[in-house]
Amino acid sequence: MMTDYIQVFTTTDTKENARQISKRVVEKNLAACAQIIGPISSIFWWKNNINEEEEWLIILKTRKDLYEDIEQAIRKVHKYEVPEILAIPIVAGAKSYLDWLDGEVMK
Repeated sequence: MMTDYIQVFTTTDTKENARQISKRVVEKNLAACAQIIGPISSIFWWKNNINEEEEWLIILKTRKDLYEDIEQAIRKVHKYEVPEILAIPIVAGAKSYLDWLDGEVMK
């Protein structure tokens, strides 16, 4: 089923931390792919103030059953006190890509 696949998003303050997070998750076979996009501009509330920061966005391609492990792996390397870690379902995708994804992540 397509809902068995998810994309996990997180942001961090440096490209180096984004690389560390991405490598950790992919090396542990928790995601088949990590894409780093940035820098991006983020505007957000934090401790009663509006902040504007430069961040790096990471998009991880994986299966839903691996979410808890991915979240733990991200938290071990992430620098933020409250990191953004969100998952969204993949509602459609090329069968060949999803087959490849299945072959690259933990069984």
